[in-house]
Amino acid sequence: MNNDEEIRKKIDSMDLSAPPPENEPERQYYFIKAARKLLKEKFEADVASGKALERYGKERLDEMLTKEFFGTCCVVTFGCQMNARDSEKLTAILEQIGYQEAEDENADFVLYNTCTVRENANLKVYGRLGQLGARKKKHPEMLIGLCGCMMQEPEVVQKLKTSYRFVDLIFGTHNIFQLAELITRRFLEKKMLVEVWEGTDKIVENLPVDRKYAFKSGVNIMFGCNNFCSYCIVPYVRGRERSRSPEEIINEIKRLADDGVVEIMLLGQNVNSYGKTLAEPISFAELLRRVEEIPGIERIRFMTSHPKDLSDELIQVMKESKKVCPHLHLPLQSGSSRILKAMNRKYTKEQYLELAAKIRQAVPDISLTTDIIVGFPGETEEDFLETMDVVEKVQFDSAFTFIYSKRTGTPAAAMENQVPEDVVKDRFDRLLKLVQETGAKVSGRELGTVQKVLVEEINSHDSHLVTGRLGNNTVVHFPGDASLIGKIVDVHMDEFKGFYYMGTKVR
Repeated sequence: MNNDEEIRKKIDSMDLSAPPPENEPERQYYFIKAARKLLKEKFEADVASGKALERYGKERLDEMLTKEFFGTCCVVTFGCQMNARDSEKLTAILEQIGYQEAEDENADFVLYNTCTVRENANLKVYGRLGQLGARKKKHPEMLIGLCGCMMQEPEVVQKLKTSYRFVDLIFGTHNIFQLAELITRRFLEKKMLVEVWEGTDKIVENLPVDRKYAFKSGVNIMFGCNNFCSYCIVPYVRGRERSRSPEEIINEIKRLADDGVVEIMLLGQNVNSYGKTLAEPISFAELLRRVEEIPGIERIRFMTSHPKDLSDELIQVMKESKKVCPHLHLPLQSGSSRILKAMNRKYTKEQYLELAAKIRQAVPDISLTTDIIVGFPGETEEDFLETMDVVEKVQFDSAFTFIYSKRTGTPAAAMENQVPEDVVKDRFDRLLKLVQETGAKVSGRELGTVQKVLVEEINSHDSHLVTGRLGNNTVVHFPGDASLIGKIVDVHMDEFKGFYYMGTKVR
């Protein structure tokens, strides 16, 4: 019996005539069953009244009756891979309740899992929400939920209460696991429900998960962040660092391996500080060693790494490992030590360069990628040239480049000497050009060689091709069919196109 079947069995065994359990995750199993009962009763009433036939049409309704699902749902994810992983859990809980995933927001329950790293992310959600409100006027029985980082901002919740009264559920990052409990309450109370926790030390294990891919999966190893970079809202909305126990992580990965997963991505806001908050501290490097021992797992990735916490022990593990992928995303943010101090990054330009050199010496074929912010308050042309110097010296494979965006609620938003827009735009263009030039020099190093490729999907532009990735995360397209998806195969790198390879499978 796999883990999903075990969870389903536990849900079915819950006694709804008894009070809800106090312990987690049993409490959520109870409410999944309770919400399913309420949703089913509503659906059956709609079938009897003819509302369901009118809403779904005969063919769709017949399918719902046959497969025993009682509504449709759509979870829309904004933001990072941590949010994407949360959404897999949210989708699975909704499916256990009795919803079937819809292709778009034309669904009975729409849930936005929000991001708030930049203020334009908030504006995007408000825009989508306005459109959803118009749809709800035509279909008043649909439910709309909002969760995630944006909900941790009190002013956002107040705005929703005032201007978006059609929203049914509002909850934050700390109680994502409560979705079924909140839906049950919404069904019974029939009014907007707001449940946002300021913080938590709770990590709820063994909830349902609906993985997007059968052969690869993200695995949360920790939550929250203690770094408080001056431009970043994340510690305020995600809370302080909380590490999962290594035993829970290893058990989850073993279950994934048993279920056919060959690649995992260990996720945290700063994975390098993993384990420091545990009763029995353990280093991230030691966790990697334990993960590598799990049979069936062929590739191990992780993100995100903070330079100040990247240890010699971790570099040694990456050097020796046969499974840790030769790709490291190491955010720089700025090459100026003065600006780095203002950003509260806790390392200097020289320390970053020394670290990058040490990594390259240990793992010569590694792909180094980074994040860079242009136009941080007070950045001078000299500061910017320091950033350009780091890009030249490190020779990143690629970089995510961002124009500084003032984020209300962060120390940087109140800083003086905000850089003029035209100056920032000029610097951004120059940086982007250099990143592309340096990336072109180091990328394509595998041209003419045979490499291991994990096949992920049929190519979206040409059905005769499949698309996969090298260990260093470079995309490869080559002739193949769906039977290769999820397999690691040998592919000759025939041609390099700047950002991807065209290849041929070696038979």
